[in-house]
Amino acid sequence: MAVKITSVAKQLPKYYRETKDIIPFVKLWMQDQDTRFQRKVIKLFEGAAVDKRYSIMDPEEVFTATSFEEKNNIYKREVTQLAEKSLQKSLDKANLKATDIDYIITVSCTGIMIPSVDAYLINSLGMKQDIVRLPVTEMGCAAGVSGIIYAKNFLKSNPNKRAAVVAVEAPTATFQLEDYSMANIVSAAIFGDGASSVILSSYQDDEGPEIVDEAMYHFYDATHMMGFNLVNSGLQMILDKEVPQKIADHFPKIIHPFLEKNNLSIEDVNHLIFHPGGKKIVQTVEELFGVLGKNINDTKEVLRLYGNMSSATVLYVLERFMDRNPKKGERGIMLSFGPGFSAQRILLEW
Repeated sequence: MAVKITSVAKQLPKYYRETKDIIPFVKLWMQDQDTRFQRKVIKLFEGAAVDKRYSIMDPEEVFTATSFEEKNNIYKREVTQLAEKSLQKSLDKANLKATDIDYIITVSCTGIMIPSVDAYLINSLGMKQDIVRLPVTEMGCAAGVSGIIYAKNFLKSNPNKRAAVVAVEAPTATFQLEDYSMANIVSAAIFGDGASSVILSSYQDDEGPEIVDEAMYHFYDATHMMGFNLVNSGLQMILDKEVPQKIADHFPKIIHPFLEKNNLSIEDVNHLIFHPGGKKIVQTVEELFGVLGKNINDTKEVLRLYGNMSSATVLYVLERFMDRNPKKGERGIMLSFGPGFSAQRILLEW
């Protein structure tokens, strides 16, 4: 029984700034630091390959010493609204009602809320009272792909059902005003906020790319490389500078066996739907795929236009491909990396 992706839709927060307009705030933030360090930080922002990013807060709020409680309350209020708008858009694209969804997975790692976002969506959209819920909270950037994998496995066992995966993230709510580490600076330079929703179906007549296969790949001894520390001021970014090299070292084992299991090679793949983790990771993967005769131009464009929105970002790349209506028989690989350290992969066929 085939499971298909029938629609994808994004939703952006109301605040946005071009990087050039954020630089004055960065300079003010860094004013008491060493002059050479200040120049290095400004250069990092300017060279991050992110022209613009959206946020649930205006820059004045982001660069204000609010408490964890205050930032998290903004997170809860804003991401709930983003998630609802995104899910409604994806339902409209697929010509569905909220009551047509049997399984809802919500994905977010940039704030804390209990009950999770899905509970609010069930109420605000009037979804089924017997809908199955799964909040995914601790898989970081990989969770957009992870959510699709979990939804696919549910639908594979349940014919004539539909699932929604809603990824909503606000990394700006995790910004640490008193932290001048490179991990905090790099994350501030590359991250933005946003939401995206995907509708999947096990109805035979529903249209969209079929999920042919999926797999996870876990790196040993790499739990220290990516994630958050929970500190008094909120969620403090962990981002090891060795991440791009780690990806390069494992890349052949991530891609080729997965394709070979499906009697394919990279030459048989038309589209690379890769999560834009940041400039260095994008450059690493671009070089690796470039040797194989492929490009990740859409990944670079999503990073440029929106920044890295954690789990939601790869779904922005997927939406670009879906909206182009690829030809029947074309294939794509979705690929994301996240805390653990892990790689999540999905093979699609139109």
